[in-house]
Amino acid sequence: TRQPIRDYRTALTGLRPTDLASAPTFIEVQSRVRALIRTKIIVGYALWDFLSLLNLSHPAIDTRDVALFMSFRRTLGVRPSTMIPLKDLVLRFMGRNIGLYGEVPVEQARAALDLFRSCEQMWEEVIRSSSWPCALPPIAHANCFT
Repeated sequence: TRQPIRDYRTALTGLRPTDLASAPTFIEVQSRVRALIRTKIIVGYALWDFLSLLNLSHPAIDTRDVALFMSFRRTLGVRPSTMIPLKDLVLRFMGRNIGLYGEVPVEQARAALDLFRSCEQMWEEVIRSSSWPCALPPIAHANCFT
C-alpha cells in the first residue's frame, strides 16, 4: 500500500514534495530493480542495505561487496565483523577523498566500483579456486543473499 512521506529531510536530501509528485511507486521501483539485477553480478558497498530497503535478495555468488572483501580487512588489520567506512577504504586503497560535500550516491557507487576494479583479478581468482574472498554480511541481513 502507498503510504504518505512524512519527512522529506529536505535540508539533507534537497527533495521537496513536488520533486516526487510523479515518481514511480515502491512496487514499480522494486520490480524494475529486480529485473535489472537478475542474472547480473552487482558491485557495491554494503549491498545488503540496498537489497533490504527494496526487500530483494540476490545470489551471494553474484555479489562483489567491497565492504566485506577480506584482503582489505587483512591489510587494515580489522576483524571480519568491523565495518570500514567506504570513504576510509577509498582513501587508503585509492588515495582519494570522497564525501567532501556530503554523501553523493553516484560518487559512492563509482568509488566502490573503482575499489573492486583495483582488485578484480585477485577477487575473481579466489572465486575460481572455489573459495570466497569476503566476510559474511551482518546476520540480520542474511536473507538478502541466496
